[in-house]
Order: sequence, then C-alpha cells, then structure tokens
Amino acid sequence: MAEPSLARLSALFFGFLLLLATYSWVPRLHSGLLSGTGVQKTLGPDPKLRVDHSSAKPHHPLDPLTVQEIERVRTILLDHEPGFGSGSATIHSMALDEPDKTLVVKWKKGNRLPSRRAEVLALSVGQSHVIVVDLDSGRVVSDVVNPTSGYPILTMDDLIVASQVALKSIEFNRSVEARGVKLSDLVALPTFTGWFGPEEEGRRILKVQCFTSQDTPNYFMRPIEGLYATVDMDKLEVIKIVDKGMVPIPKAAGTEYRYNVQNKPVHMDRINPISIEQPEGPSFLVEDGHLVKWANWVFHVKADHRAGIIISQATVRDSETGEPRSVMYKGFPSELFVPYMDPGELWYYKSYLDAGEIGLGPAAMPLVPLNDCPRNAYYIDGVFALPDGKAIVQPNMICLFERYAGDVSWRHSEILIPNADIRESRPKVTLVARMATSVGNYDYTFDWEFQTDGLIRVTVAASGMLMVKGTPYENVDDLGDKEDDSGPLISENVIGVVHDHFITFHLDMDIDGPMNNSFVKVHLEKQRVQSGKSPRKSYLKVKKYVAKTEKDAQIKLSLYDPYEFHIVNPNRKSRLGNPAGYRIIPGGNAVSLLDHDDPPQIRGAFSNNQIWVTRYNRSEQFAGGVLVYQSHGDDTLQVWSDRDRSIENNDIVVWYTLGFHHIPCQEDYPVMPTVAASFELKPANFFESNPVIGVAPIFEKDLPVCRPFASS
Repeated sequence: MAEPSLARLSALFFGFLLLLATYSWVPRLHSGLLSGTGVQKTLGPDPKLRVDHSSAKPHHPLDPLTVQEIERVRTILLDHEPGFGSGSATIHSMALDEPDKTLVVKWKKGNRLPSRRAEVLALSVGQSHVIVVDLDSGRVVSDVVNPTSGYPILTMDDLIVASQVALKSIEFNRSVEARGVKLSDLVALPTFTGWFGPEEEGRRILKVQCFTSQDTPNYFMRPIEGLYATVDMDKLEVIKIVDKGMVPIPKAAGTEYRYNVQNKPVHMDRINPISIEQPEGPSFLVEDGHLVKWANWVFHVKADHRAGIIISQATVRDSETGEPRSVMYKGFPSELFVPYMDPGELWYYKSYLDAGEIGLGPAAMPLVPLNDCPRNAYYIDGVFALPDGKAIVQPNMICLFERYAGDVSWRHSEILIPNADIRESRPKVTLVARMATSVGNYDYTFDWEFQTDGLIRVTVAASGMLMVKGTPYENVDDLGDKEDDSGPLISENVIGVVHDHFITFHLDMDIDGPMNNSFVKVHLEKQRVQSGKSPRKSYLKVKKYVAKTEKDAQIKLSLYDPYEFHIVNPNRKSRLGNPAGYRIIPGGNAVSLLDHDDPPQIRGAFSNNQIWVTRYNRSEQFAGGVLVYQSHGDDTLQVWSDRDRSIENNDIVVWYTLGFHHIPCQEDYPVMPTVAASFELKPANFFESNPVIGVAPIFEKDLPVCRPFASS
C-alpha cells in the first residue's frame, strides 16, 4: 500500500481535530492531563473552588479513584503478564471496584476505609480482560479472560486508528474524491457495528462513515451518503468498502449553530437575563468533594467512566424523629439503546449501546456556566484513565444547584369558612445533580432532582444533532410514492432517520435497609356494582400483589391495565401498620417495537420491559453486560431476570427504562431543541404524614430589594 500523500495526511489531521471536538476525553490544553509528576488544578467558574487532583485522597468508601490511585494501578499493571509493559495491552476503562455493600453500609466517617481496589477492562492480543487490582497489597488479585462475548469500551485511540486505516486506503480516498470532496474537508467518523454474525465474529471491527466539514462545523448535516469502509481493528486493515454510488451532499447553508457567527435574524423580543438570587448563599454543603448535604437529604455523588454520574447512599431525614433513613443505595444510568430504523446495507448496523460502547463519562464536556448550570452551582470533576493508564481530569463534569421555578410544594386556600383569611402556600425548592454528555452527534443531560418531601425525580433530556441520511430529493413533492422508508425529509437532500432512545436505570433501592425489601404491584381493578345496590354502575378497587420471583416483576406498562409499583420494607411499619415504601412513578414513555429475534433487540433486551426487579448481585450493574462492544446479548438484564430468583423480602434492584420514539421534523434541523422524559421515586407510607407541612413560607423581608422594571 502506498504511503499517504501530504493531502491525505492533512485530511487525517483535520479529521483527528474534529474527533477531538466530538469526543472530549483526549488530552487538550484545558483537559487536565496528569503524569506522575504533574500538578493540575481543575478549571471552574470560581478559582477558589479549584481542586488539586494531584494530591487528592479518598475520604469515603465509594469515592472514585484518585489521580494517585490511577497512577499506582498503572505501575502495578506494567509488570502484569498480558503485556502492559510491552505496550501490547491497552486499558479501556478503569474505575473503583466498590467494596462489598455490607462494608459500605457499616462504615462511619472516621473509620478506616475498606480496601481500595480498581476494576480494569483491558484488551490484549484480541482478548478481553476483566482485571481487579488491589491497591493496598499492590498486586493483581483477579484477571478473567473473555468472561462473556463482546469487547471492552472503545477508546479514543480506537477511533483515531480506525480513521487512519480508512484514510490510507487508495480505493477509499478515490471514492471520496470522485464525489468532489477535498480530503482537507473530510471527516472520517468511525461508527459502531453491533453484532449480526459472521462479519463481526472473532474480530473487532469499526465502520468508517464520512462527512464533509466544508463551510460548517456541523458536519453531521453533510453526510457523504453511499460510502463506508469496514476496518479490522486487530489487523489494522480495510476489509471491505461499500460504495453504492453518488448521492448529492447536503448544502452547508443553514447548518451553523454557534452564536458568535450567527447572522440570521431572530424574530422575537429579547428575554432579559434571569438568575436566582440567594442572599445567604446556597443551602447545600459538599463535604470531601462528593458527600452532599441539603435540607433533609444526604447522598454521595461521583463521576463514572461508564455511567457518567452515580448517586449513592441517598438518605432522607425522618420528619418525626430526625432519624436518617435509607432510600437508595445506588442509582445510575446503566445503559442506552439507540436503534435506527433503516435496514439498508449502509444503515442496518446503526444501533448503539452508548454507555457500554463508548462510555458516558469520557464524552462529557465541561458544563457551560450560566447556561448548563445557574450562577450558584457547585462543580465536580471526573478523573479517568487513558489507554496507557495515565490519569486525565474531566473538569466541571457534574454540577449541583438549587432550583426554584415558581412551582408550589403544597398549598390550600380556604373559601368555605366565613371571614377566614386562610391562604397557605409553600415554594418548591429542589436540589439538582446534573451531568451532560456529548455522545457523538447526541447530547444527553441527566438530572437527579431531590425534593424536601422525599421525592427523587430523574430526567433525561436529549439535544444535539440528528444522524441524517443524504438523499437526491429536495422537496416532498419530488418523492411522489417513493417516500423514504427510513424517515421524513427535514431539509434539502437530508432525511432524518427514524430512531428510538431507551435509557435503563439501575436503582438499588434500600428502603430502611438493604436486606428486607419487597416489590408490590398495586392493581386498580374495575368492579361492577350489583344491580340495585347503588346508582353507580362501576368503581375501582385496589388489590396488592407481592412479586415472589424475578419473572413476577417483568413489567410492561399499560394505560388500560393500571398499576402502581411499590418497593416496601415489610419489617418497618408506620403507626397505622403500613409498610414503609417508595413507589416508582413512570412519566411519558415508549416501548421498543422491534422483534425480539432482531440482533439489535437481542443486545438491547433490557428494553423489552419498562420495569424489572432482580435480586441484588454486585456483578449485575450494567443492563447490557460487562463487555458490550459486539456482544451477542448473552449477558443482559433479560438473561439475569430469566433466572427467576426469589426477590420477596430480600435485597433487590429495580430497573426502569424510559424511552421515546423520534420521528424527526424540520425543527430538529440543524440542531434539536431539547426533548425530555422522566420518572419519579416517591414516598408511599414512608413518612407518618406530609413531611413538609411545617416548612416556612418565604416573605418579602427574606429577599433582596428587587423591583420589576416599570415601563413608561
């Protein structure tokens, strides 16, 4: 194969820079790359709050690995047999191997931390390794090779190398140039292949799709349709080029989205800047970098390579006694499933499992102060490991802030008592823990919102760019009866391909302790009134069913067969005898309509139900399995749940899948307005009564002197 020309090298470098912009976890000037001797402080809105990560130490059993610990793991692995010292092995993710749950629950501040261990997913000579390193003893205590099908999370190096290999192909470059695209404008973007059989069997592959960045940074809206190259990542060679002929490349005009280069008039009146003022400062405290205390809540929060954000040991204070009571041991987004609905040769494989294939943490760009998070936000960094084992700081990855949007916590005005002026209302102030991640074209924002009445609201918001398809058509009138099966026309020569989003959350609920929880299905059953007994003809009656095994708790939601779903501790009773509990309240949702034997659905089988309950197993954390890239679907939530273990009065984990179908429209172009879905975890007989009945209202004297602007 001929050496690449200067033009090809320029194209490669430009594509590399665009990949850096797309995936935020490579070393940049502000990224906080750390070597063994380097000192780096994180960048934040307030310089006084910067953290020196080079000397940071863990303070809590669940604190993430520090820079020093990551470097120590790297040193230990250099002598490990799979080839870390020789460079034949690469680290694909590194995270805290959390201590046994019983040890964490018993631990108190001031006690010695349990043994610190790291779990490393690595690749060596085509073999997947799940390695556990004990930091106290300085040795590898476990190295399991190929525990399931699939490969570890991809690294940035994988993406860059796949692009390099494709761009060294003379045939591939000729196909690009034949379309009139300059190599200096070319963006070669590796896409994930899924698993469909022989082509993927026994080797890691990536499919490289191309775009042009000519006259726009929004290259996603300018696909070079009809062309891709398949790269064997083990042999570092192109094994297949598919060229289906030329399709017009969509225009660059109208694709720009950056504010400082916008020249299109906005036909709306200006909205004045808005900010929440807190004269006495925020009400929350963050101890030791990760332990959050606010109102009646205490919880641990950290960044994670795979899940992005993890909330742990969430406790709420009892409204009668002040006792801290356990609600949730651990909650996080476990996996995302995004299948595209185009079965053609150029698109069939596009069905992404983002958390397990690329990781939500490394793709998280620094949050934008005053826009992603309000003025009084507190920022938390992520600390991850690069493929060579060195530490990298992802600055301002999570923010904490109090929210007040004029909502009401509770209210009542009495109208039936003469001459009584009873008007009681309380503002709803909440605490939000937020993380945003840019997984290629899509941006996801994850909010964990805590209310003083004990409710936790979890919201996922999607924005960013569509993954679009080039087409010869510029107007729907040109289509006639040839309307594209994969989606609607959203701009000239641009098809918005129909797709789904499913996000499955791992919710290790520990209502008043870990060992004695049950899942109760509370059914609303219609009853027919006997003739002559009442003017009514029908009514609803509540019946409760305790799920005995995991299959009893595989739930498909239905508006026409309504249930509530409670997690209760039957050993903790209210004064009235009701078991203490929480209920999971679904929001707007969608279900996967793909056939269960469709390869993407086999891998994304965790979306077969909206609610699952499994018996706690510390190895069952991620709904798509430990090794997700090109996995066969043999290590998923569906597989675990089908074991049908006993879950009554046990340590159980609830899994909730929220989703939405996305049929693109013109308003989604060139960048999508945010769409959101949510669910709630709400107390059900957990408190003796309304826990916020005694909360004080806000009075004018409590606030700074601000008056509305009076126009003349």
